[in-house]
Amino acid sequence: MAGKMTAILGAAFLSGTVLAAGQGIAHSTDHGHEHSHAHEHDHQHGQDAVYRGHFDEAQVQSRELTDWEGDWQSVYPLLKDGTLAPVMAHKAKKGEKTAEQYAEYYEIGYRTDVERIVIKEGRVTFYRDGGALSGHYVDDGHEILTYKAGNRGVRYIFRKASGDSEAPAYIQFSDHAIAPTDAGHFHLYWGDDRARLLDEVTNWPTYYPSVLSGGEILEEMLAH
Repeated sequence: MAGKMTAILGAAFLSGTVLAAGQGIAHSTDHGHEHSHAHEHDHQHGQDAVYRGHFDEAQVQSRELTDWEGDWQSVYPLLKDGTLAPVMAHKAKKGEKTAEQYAEYYEIGYRTDVERIVIKEGRVTFYRDGGALSGHYVDDGHEILTYKAGNRGVRYIFRKASGDSEAPAYIQFSDHAIAPTDAGHFHLYWGDDRARLLDEVTNWPTYYPSVLSGGEILEEMLAH
């Protein structure tokens, strides 16, 4: 059971090499992925250089797990049931793909069977098919990733200190911020290999507040 649950919770891994990995140390990953945080994603915020992955290392600050505290829902079901179809159509109008091709791209990116995550007082609980796994997580630094396109991103990493044995050993947040702030949504990577997680750039389960309806999430995405 433990092995099965861990496999279910773990994000999909693809081949590749992280050239260096260290706490708070910038390193490169040689992927030509579209989700390079340059961004072909739900987050184009005008000319915000930091949001687009252009910043100085000196700007990066440590963050606490409280930045992501709350009750969060996966957007994957909204993609599957067609709620986010207008987002794909909107991207197609200004992008280089059809709406169907964007939907295929995000289907891989958003894919997860962890439909809900609750973060409270250092504890992270993963919900799947009526079951739950949880752990208490502590700060394990951050990593500055430099992508092939030249832009960068920051992964904020937390290590499991106690909790269910099947809960992932590491979780890594990416929300395009590089300093303390309350997250409005986030991408989460999880698993038992810290360095290998840093190499995952294709599957990025994405979460918005559970209090939001599908229509409200759609409006937020279209606004960006």
